[in-house]
Amino acid sequence: MSEVWPTVVGTAAALASIASFAPQTIKIWRERDADAVSLKTYSLTLTAFALWVAYGVLTSAWPLITSNAAAFLMAATVVAMKVKFGGRSG
Repeated sequence: MSEVWPTVVGTAAALASIASFAPQTIKIWRERDADAVSLKTYSLTLTAFALWVAYGVLTSAWPLITSNAAAFLMAATVVAMKVKFGGRSG
């Protein structure tokens, strides 16, 4: 298999993972309401992204580091808005 296709698929997967948080972020920002967001779920998601970044560092896998760090930041934005807008659902 050509070396191009794994790179294309990996890049698309990374961009999709990062972008997947945009709709939730935009919705919370517009409505100033984060009640429907599960803090437990996003806490676990943040933990997973942090572990992927750590794994990337340990294996020197820079694509893993950068994509998961970006996804971590997007998920952290949702958590920050959850705290800011005072949603209480778990």
